Amino acid sequence: MSAEFDFSQWPPALSKTQLDALTLYSTTYALSHGLLYLPLIKPQPPIPSAAIHAPLSLFPSPFPRKLFDLARRIQRTYDTLYARIAMDEDFLDEIMGAETGVGKVDDFIGQLWKGWKQLRDDGLVQPLQLGLFRSDYLLHAPPNESISLKQVEFNTISVSFGALSQRTAELHRYLLNSTQYYNASSSLKADNFPPNETIAGLAGGLAAGHRAYNVEGARILFVVQHDERNVFDQRWLEYELLEKHTIRVIRQTFEELAHSAIVDPKTSVLHVKCSTDLHPSGLIEISTVYYRSGYMPNEYPTTSHYTTRFLLERSRAIKCPSIALQLAGGKKIQEVLTQPGILERFLSDEKKYGKDIFQEHKISELRASFMGMWGLDTGNDLLNPDTEAIKSGKEGYGVLKARELASSLVLKPQREGGGNNVYKEDIPAFLDSLPPKERQAWIAMELIVPPEGAGNYLVRAGSTGSESQNALKTEVVSELGIFGWALFGGSGTAVEEKEAGWLIRTKGKDSNEGGVATGFSVLDSVLLVD
Repeated sequence: MSAEFDFSQWPPALSKTQLDALTLYSTTYALSHGLLYLPLIKPQPPIPSAAIHAPLSLFPSPFPRKLFDLARRIQRTYDTLYARIAMDEDFLDEIMGAETGVGKVDDFIGQLWKGWKQLRDDGLVQPLQLGLFRSDYLLHAPPNESISLKQVEFNTISVSFGALSQRTAELHRYLLNSTQYYNASSSLKADNFPPNETIAGLAGGLAAGHRAYNVEGARILFVVQHDERNVFDQRWLEYELLEKHTIRVIRQTFEELAHSAIVDPKTSVLHVKCSTDLHPSGLIEISTVYYRSGYMPNEYPTTSHYTTRFLLERSRAIKCPSIALQLAGGKKIQEVLTQPGILERFLSDEKKYGKDIFQEHKISELRASFMGMWGLDTGNDLLNPDTEAIKSGKEGYGVLKARELASSLVLKPQREGGGNNVYKEDIPAFLDSLPPKERQAWIAMELIVPPEGAGNYLVRAGSTGSESQNALKTEVVSELGIFGWALFGGSGTAVEEKEAGWLIRTKGKDSNEGGVATGFSVLDSVLLVD
């Protein structure tokens, strides 16, 4: 990035009158264009009668053009990498399994793996798998070093906010067109607002799975959370599927599917029971199971929930994701990929994959996006667990290194959704409380150092009208996510994949966590800078 751009001068100065006008334009645009959440009410009424605008930023956030282009370019390599990991059963068994891997010490991962292992032993009938992915990045700008792109994590299940991120990018473009942002900055011009067509991109991936199933009249099943507030992000995909692909969607929770899902014992076809008032036969055939839930242990409070997940996995419907692909998204996999030779195993094995499109420079680009990582269970040989230290309760190399470098680290478990990590000064006490046998479920990762001084105006809907009009100026950190999808499996190793748009989530700098749904971040968009 050119040295001319100064993050500490962002956002540009506004008068109170200008700030109030932008806030009004933003919130009314959001309410008018489906940039919405359901209000914080439990239980949610069966038929919603109110909505609030999603948390958002007033300005787009600056992001170096060359690093934005890099993130988009390497997404296709990441899509193929994780598809191949999901097809490598031996690798997943070793790293994530309940016999030798993370599943030994993490009950949630262990339950999923055991169910998947039994289904494999019985014989899975659908070889195709579908993934909707999101690779998340932060800008890394330590003192006296060039700014670079570093990966936070790679998500393989329930990647969210694609639709609302497109709407946020459209919001910021509307503010530019309608107000020119009051000429507050020369960087705020149309060429620096990249297009974002995430709705079409993600729906295109779901449509590819549906077409591969190839049964007329079948529908896509969205497996959703009870009391879900982020329904509009999902509904925009549903509308796109219907309007552009003539594909219908049915929405069910795990609790509902426990009573409505049926797998034909002869054909393995998945049907969902419904009223004959809604469908003549009372049965809807499912082409693709798309999970917008099922990624956290609290979503499986009873054995019935696991039974339902395994029932769906047993069927002929294409899963998005399969259990294998969900396991591939584990933080332990992310850490193992940093070890020597692992990327080459999946991206350079011509004997297994044929003459590959992934030349060495593409592997180098992926490796350059990694931060330093290691497992808490590791000895000096990072490929092998320090089992003697674990058995004796002594601290192995992984824990000792985490203690020594705690101020510059984050510890991550095998969890999605935000709010699960342990940061910096909290690490020593956490390590004191962590039973030795549970270390295998955690990784240590060097903290990314974002640019200093960047700010923005954050707007969250409050419980009263006046609160919803307040824009809070604060120093922020912005996280870029790049979406992609992959359809793979079948009779070989071929992967059909595409990059599918992007998002920016922005949070106050003092917040360690970053989820929008968990209340830490707001939706934002990209302003390209050189």
